[in-house]
Amino acid sequence: MKHIISALVENKPGVLAHVAGMFAARGFNIDSLVVGRTEDPNLSRMTIVVIGDDRIVEQVRKQLARIIPVVKVQDFAGKAVVARDLMLINIAVPPEKRPEVFALIEMFRGHVVDIGQKSVMVEVSGPETKIEAFIDVCRPYGIKNVARTGTIAMSRQGTSGED
Repeated sequence: MKHIISALVENKPGVLAHVAGMFAARGFNIDSLVVGRTEDPNLSRMTIVVIGDDRIVEQVRKQLARIIPVVKVQDFAGKAVVARDLMLINIAVPPEKRPEVFALIEMFRGHVVDIGQKSVMVEVSGPETKIEAFIDVCRPYGIKNVARTGTIAMSRQGTSGED
C-alpha cells in the first residue's frame, strides 16, 4: 500500500540526510521525497511517499518520530488529503502538430511555459494519476525530458482536528 508521510522537521543542515538514512537503514525505498519551508522559517515539511505493508510503515513512522529534529509525523494513509505532483515535460512537437498537442494541454489544464522550434515545455500539476496519464498521451509525439517534484500533501480542512 502507498503511504504518504508528512514530517514537520527543524530547518537545520543534516536533517534530510538523517531521515533518508533512517529509511535506508530499514531497507525502505522512498518513492518520492519533497522538502520545503513552512510558514515558520525554523520548520520544514518533508513529504515522503513509501510503498509497503501497513505494519512495517507504522514502525518506520514511529522510528521517524524519535529523531530529535522531527517535530511531528503524520501518515495520511486512509485519510482525506489533498495530494499534488508538479511536472515539467519537454515534448518534441513540430509546428504542424502543435494545435493537437495544445488541445491535450488544455484538456489536462496544463500550461505552456516555453516554446522552441522543435519542442514545447509544459507544466502540469495534479494527482499522480493525472501526471502519468499526461505522460502517456505525450509519448507518441516524443518526450525529450521530464522533471517531477514528487508528491506534496496536506490534510483536508476539518478532517485533522488542526484547523
